[in-house]
Order: sequence, then structure tokens, then C-alpha cells
Amino acid sequence: MNEQNATGLAVVILAAGQGTRMKSSLPKVLHQLGGRSLLAHVLSTAIELEPDRVVVVVRHERDLVAAAALDALPGVQVVDQDDIPGTGRAAELAVDALDDFDGDVLVLSGDVPLLEAPVLAGFVTSHRLADAAVSVLSAQVDDPTGYGRIVRGAGGGLERIVEQKDAAAAELAITEINAGVYVVRAATLRAHLPGLTAANAQGERYLTDVVALACAAGERVAAYGAPDASTALGINDRVQLSDAARTLNARTVRRWQLDGVNVLDPATTWIDVTATLAPDVTLLPNTLVLRATTIGEGAIIGPDTSLVDCEVGAGATVRRSDATLAVIGEKANVGPFAYLRPGAELSRGAKVGTFVEVKNSTIGEDSKVPHLSYIGDTTIGRGVNLGAGAITANYDDLVKHRTEIGDEVHSGSHNVFVAPVRIGDGAKTGAGAVIRKDVPAGALALSVAPQRNIEGWVEKNRSGTQAAQVAERARQAQKADDGAQGQDGRS
Repeated sequence: MNEQNATGLAVVILAAGQGTRMKSSLPKVLHQLGGRSLLAHVLSTAIELEPDRVVVVVRHERDLVAAAALDALPGVQVVDQDDIPGTGRAAELAVDALDDFDGDVLVLSGDVPLLEAPVLAGFVTSHRLADAAVSVLSAQVDDPTGYGRIVRGAGGGLERIVEQKDAAAAELAITEINAGVYVVRAATLRAHLPGLTAANAQGERYLTDVVALACAAGERVAAYGAPDASTALGINDRVQLSDAARTLNARTVRRWQLDGVNVLDPATTWIDVTATLAPDVTLLPNTLVLRATTIGEGAIIGPDTSLVDCEVGAGATVRRSDATLAVIGEKANVGPFAYLRPGAELSRGAKVGTFVEVKNSTIGEDSKVPHLSYIGDTTIGRGVNLGAGAITANYDDLVKHRTEIGDEVHSGSHNVFVAPVRIGDGAKTGAGAVIRKDVPAGALALSVAPQRNIEGWVEKNRSGTQAAQVAERARQAQKADDGAQGQDGRS
């Protein structure tokens, strides 16, 4: 938008409100949408316009909102709203903070996250081409309940904006609503904001009243319809938040499809705007790709899979699994029904199979943990195969310890490795072994005792149970069979 900055552009984001209709302890503008807060979406869009200044006005939960703003856009100017309520007062304080800035001020709402930069750039351009002092973004909606109405004069020009609580019956029937987005000359704001009053149903100083004041002063005002009304609506409650989430997700999924990602069922696939996908990735139904997840070329994810802040290598497969802060290497295979916790790292070609949980562990190249296992605080070398039911017992009730398993180790089923312990390269362990000591390279580790059968134990110690009854019948039948065989031998 550099060519439009001849007169300068400042962006002011209003983020001081509590958002009581959200019924939440979290400020409304900090609720999440597609991997970012509402406020972060607005800031991200604002910076695409390459403005000279960006100001965020805060009040409710001031420190939380200010920190979120600075995290999303380091260096953004944060302005505190005082006890005087209303968007007009918020804008007045923001303009004061702009000092001697003399250009156009784009006013955005922190709860309108779906407007894209090209739409706003076009809005600013239209404002300038019309030589308007004030421009308002409007939207035509079927149900205008809760929104300010655009009141036009006999010639069709904008005359004023009336809030719902102040509207007469005829005004309530208007379906063109105020989207809460404005472009106003800085001089116009400085001239009219101090004259705003709180003589209205809510007892607040409305920024929207600048329209009527500018009209009365003979300045040009205009209202421009948003190309897509659904993207221009503010979020005031959880229903609208979920509606916006669906709109944003459909937009995000479509963008990745056009970039070469195969999404089999867009309706059940969710991709955060912060995620990154390579061409030829396949996403199967009921897949969530969340936060800063990256997925390499040709990987297959899903169905029924959730990835949060994960790194997935090219050609990997993740099926019916849940992973958070995990690294899945090229051509690795995960699932079905695997759980990768933070710190899980699978090298190229590694496999984590059915009902396996991995936490803070590295699984070496081409190594396999196929099924029914817990691997915690462990380093596994190359070419390892752990039998079913492997457990690395990492916690001694006080601290966590690590298990180290060398290259080409093969373990029997149902092994427990009691950390700290090291299994040397090429070692083997027997079925059912509990490994408490280091195993040298190439050794076979066993921890089994000779089997001993105690006859009659169930009848004696579990008398009266069904097990005792069937055991007694089986014993008697065996005696009878043995007796019959003896008689046959004597005949």
C-alpha cells in the first residue's frame, strides 16, 4: 500500500472493552480464532497495510491485552483509556498519542478479525478518491440486531449512525449496519472528538457521532459496503466466535488446497492460520493442524488426528493420533492411536505404533516401538525394536531419570527398563525382563525365575469362588481319567 501513503496512514485499534456477552474472565479480544487471538488477527492485518503508526487502546485487563498486543506486534504503541467510557473517548486518546500526525486514521475494532488487508486497502483508497473527511465501512445483513444502523438521507448519502439502544422503530428496520471500521482525517478527529457527549442510552461517548458532526460542519462523509458482510461483523458472543471460526477455517483450507494440499473433507479439517503445509500433503477427515505446526511434502495426516506445534517431515504418516510439541522425521510412521507428548522426537523412518505414548524421548532412525508401550525420558538408537508392552520407568518418586538404548537393540515382550539404565549396542533382553542394571553390548539380559506350580492353591485360598469350584471339578475329572487309564493298563 506504499502508493497510498502520500498523506500518511495511522491505524488505531480499539481493544478496551470487556465483552460481557462472551461470559468469560478472558478479555474478548484475547479469545482464540484459528491459532491467534482476535486482536492478533487485527494487528496482523494492520501491519500488511504498512502504516506509519499503529496504536492499540486498552483498558479492561490492561496488562494482559497490552502484553498480547506487544507479542503480536513488537513496538506497537499502547494507549490506556481512562474512566470516561465509549469508543469516542478511546479514539480521542489515541489521536492525542499520535502527536502531530497529519494524515488518515484507520480505526479498527479488536473484535473484527476477518477483514483482510486488500479489503481495507481498497476502503482507504475509496476514501481518498472521494476526498472524504469520514468514511464508514458498512454491511448488509439479514439480522441487524445488536449493531449500529447506517442512516442515509433522501439522496442516499450517509447522514448518521444510530446505535441499537438509541434507534427508533423505523431505524431498527434498517439492515445496513456499521462494521465499526472507519477512515477519518486526523484533523477531523481533532476537531470533533472533544465535542462528543454521553447523551445516549448507554451513557457513552460514541465515535459514531463524529459522522453527524462532520455532516453538520459541511464535510464530506461516505459509507462503503464491505464485499463480504460475514467478514465485517464483530464478535460479541461464543456463537459469533464459532461462526467466525468456520468462516476463517474455510478460507484457510481453500488457500492451502489452491497451494497443492489435498484435503479430502474440508468440513471436518481444521487448519490454524499459523500452520505451514508443503505441496502434496494429504489431510484425511477429522484432522486438526494447530498453532505453529509444519508439515513436509507428501506427508499423510489423519484421519482423526490432532497436531499441535509439531514438525512433520516429508513422507511421514500420522494416523489416528495426538501429538503436541513433537518432531516427526521424514518417512516416520505414527499410529494408529499413538500419543506424542512434548519432547518426543522421531528420526527418519522411525515407527511409533498402536497405543504407544512417547514423552521427552528420541527414537533413532528406523527404530520401532510398535505397540502397547510407554517411552519416557529415553534415548533410543538406530535399528532398535522394542517388543510389545515395553516401559521405560523414568520416575523414582523424587526425580526423573533417563534410559539409554543403543543401536540394534531388540527387546522381548513386556520389558520394564528401570532408569537410570543403559542398554548397550546390539544387546537383547528376554520376555518379561525387568532391567535394573546396565546391559553390556551384545549381551542377553534375563530376569526370570524357574516356574513353580503350587497344586490346590485356588481351592485352599479362594474356597467358595467359581474359580475354586471349576478347579475342583477339573481336578476330580483328571483323577477319574487317570484312574481309568490305570485300569486299562492293568487289563
